Amino acid sequence: MNQLQPTYSPNFWARMGGIAYLIIIIAGASGELLIRNKIVIPNDPQTTANNILSHALLWRIGIAGDLLMHVCDLFLSIAYFQLFRLVNRPLARLSLFFGLMQTAVLIANKMNLVMPLLYLEHADKLQAFGLPQLQEMAFLSIQAHDYGFGNGLIFFGFACIIDGYMIIQSGFLPKFLGWFIGLAGICYLINSFTLLLAPSFSPQVFPVVMPIIFLSELSLCLWLLIKGVKMEKTG
Repeated sequence: MNQLQPTYSPNFWARMGGIAYLIIIIAGASGELLIRNKIVIPNDPQTTANNILSHALLWRIGIAGDLLMHVCDLFLSIAYFQLFRLVNRPLARLSLFFGLMQTAVLIANKMNLVMPLLYLEHADKLQAFGLPQLQEMAFLSIQAHDYGFGNGLIFFGFACIIDGYMIIQSGFLPKFLGWFIGLAGICYLINSFTLLLAPSFSPQVFPVVMPIIFLSELSLCLWLLIKGVKMEKTG
């Protein structure tokens, strides 16, 4: 007996993508700006270590929020694929693969935020290392997370450029959103490769590209959530 397969309209996928995107933006901003930026003190491993121990639950909440963000990355990737396969299936598939690679790298990278807790909370069992050494190792792990995050966003940068092109070609989303997202992708690549190749310039580059990225992604998120897509252009 044949089972009827449920069908979902393009606006269903648009709204699902918008909700996932909004959670990603909120969770990402909260973890980085409201938690880690308050706990991690630049060039001060000792104070950073003390802050982590004093706010261990908050640190763990930040990690959990990041993982929630990456779960939503998967929902967003699927929503994008369902929408953009109507435009160009090979490119939609390529964007999906880039998104999955980004998510896999970033999820694995979360262990770099777990390691400081293991070093510091189990210092009594790590007798081969003195406390200052453990604090330095915890701080180094946090720095490794920054690099891992930048590496993951290289894949997302390419995904954004592809998505931007497909938005421009789609007809069911405004072209300006495509240009915004494509520009955000370029900004991601500039920021990540600067961190990797010329880290001393990263503090100057990040404040320039971040507002562009934030406004571009928020614009697309709200458009998907509130306006959706032009249904007559998706046939």
